[in-house]
Amino acid sequence: MTLRVLDPRQSAHGDALRMAPPLVSLEGAVVGMIDNAKIGTERLFDFIEEILRREYRIRECIRRRKPDASRPVPPPMLMEMRGADAILAATGD
Repeated sequence: MTLRVLDPRQSAHGDALRMAPPLVSLEGAVVGMIDNAKIGTERLFDFIEEILRREYRIRECIRRRKPDASRPVPPPMLMEMRGADAILAATGD
């Protein structure tokens, strides 16, 4: 049996993906949140959003909920996140 190890940093075309540069500050930033549709995620994001607004003074929070946890984020939903400076994805249970 052969074991094949996949590198998550590689795209489908074999090109290495680069991480986005870190934000200097969250102050005034737009933060996207993608909810995986499991119980508890919405409550977790409520708590995180409250902290981000109060302590880091983000400008806006874009929140979307996936249709269900077992599927990837639909492309139209990703397009709605394109204006975000940072995006959080969470699993709640």
